Amino acid sequence: MREYLLTLCITAAVTYLLTGPVRKFAIVAGAMPEIRARDVHREPTPRLGGIAMFFGMCAGLLVADHLTNLNEVFEKSNEPRALLSGAALIWLIGVLDDKFEIDALIKLGGQMIAAGVMVMQGLTILWLPVPGVGTVALTQWQGTLLTVALVVITINAVNFVDGLDGLASGMVCIAAAAFFLYAYRIWYGYNIEAAAPATLFAAVLMGMCLGFLPHNMHPARIFMGDSGSMLIGLVLAAGAISVTGQVDPDVMKLFSGSERNAVHQMVPVYIPLLMPLTIIAIPAADLILAIVRRTWNGKSPFAADRGHLHHRLLEIGHSHSRAVLIMYFWAALIGFGALTYSVKSASMWIVLGIVVLSFIGLVLLLLPRFTPRAPRWAEQFVPPRYRRRRAAALPDASMPATASSVSSAASEAAAPRASEESPAQGETPVAAGVGVRAGAAGGVNGATAVGARSRALDGRKAGTSR
Repeated sequence: MREYLLTLCITAAVTYLLTGPVRKFAIVAGAMPEIRARDVHREPTPRLGGIAMFFGMCAGLLVADHLTNLNEVFEKSNEPRALLSGAALIWLIGVLDDKFEIDALIKLGGQMIAAGVMVMQGLTILWLPVPGVGTVALTQWQGTLLTVALVVITINAVNFVDGLDGLASGMVCIAAAAFFLYAYRIWYGYNIEAAAPATLFAAVLMGMCLGFLPHNMHPARIFMGDSGSMLIGLVLAAGAISVTGQVDPDVMKLFSGSERNAVHQMVPVYIPLLMPLTIIAIPAADLILAIVRRTWNGKSPFAADRGHLHHRLLEIGHSHSRAVLIMYFWAALIGFGALTYSVKSASMWIVLGIVVLSFIGLVLLLLPRFTPRAPRWAEQFVPPRYRRRRAAALPDASMPATASSVSSAASEAAAPRASEESPAQGETPVAAGVGVRAGAAGGVNGATAVGARSRALDGRKAGTSR
């Protein structure tokens, strides 16, 4: 465990220290795309954060290769080299996409090639534990197709969820933590060395996410881009493939005792089939909903929009940080809930706890829909949004005088403002006239909003690198 923690810390430290120089390089290289309609951020932010994550992964694997116990993983298995080969390929494709925005079909082909490279070097699914049947050996083609499908689905699921500051890196870090505990339990608890590569992959993945997360929290100073999201998706899929297809359930000797005990004991064997799905449950649901939504509207499944789950949380009324924390909560509940159930599957308290936490999560999710109102005596102690709106005063005989005084005061206040906003020398006064007409038609707020928006857009365009 100490060597795993050392590998995690080295990976996190290298990723954290390299992210700052990578940000400066991304700005110089022009990897700061213009703000799109579906984006949530308001200022151009550099990408290419995956460069720091990739070198952090390389540093972690290099350190693990020189440690006493983890060195056996590299001597007895070729999976770390397979992971490094596939990760280098998918990382290179992501870097090119962050800079030049390559076509989606080209990225899909690159993902399939990266998965094929890992399969050729031995990182593939060899058998599957099927409930009611037992261990089913797969042919070479079946294992290859299933491995490629799992890699492509995981990569795109993580890529789809990367829409808010710190969302993808935080969710994958939570998923990697749950997967690390599960794989370490199989390796240490059942003394199965075939689970050691997956444990190492999970530790490295946690270090990559933890090192990048401080730079990516809201407001983010750098984005991981496709070079980072596809990379961590590949590492996550590699760990799931290693445990699912390399660990033989017969080695665990779980078929002794009564039939009921065998069913409960077989839960850790079937969990590898469910753990990858529970880890990416939220991103996978977002991916499926996006494909259905876009296809139903007659659009390409690869066409971007603002219908993702994190966009819907913002539309409900959650703030940026609260939406990210809610997604963290659900990722932790699903991942660690499945992990806890695999340890104590016969305990009903675990199921009850998961149900209670799910109810709490739903309440937090729908909380902006319900705005509570404080009683009259407590209004002075709560924020204004929780106070009751007071009814407007009825008009009386002094209304004309009040209206005239208000209008005169407004005209006096508007006079100096108009002089301050008068056009400069050499400018045409037509824009001012248009602004006056807009203000007369839509009110002062409408004219102010239009003016501020145009200035913000001009400043935003001036700040872009293109």
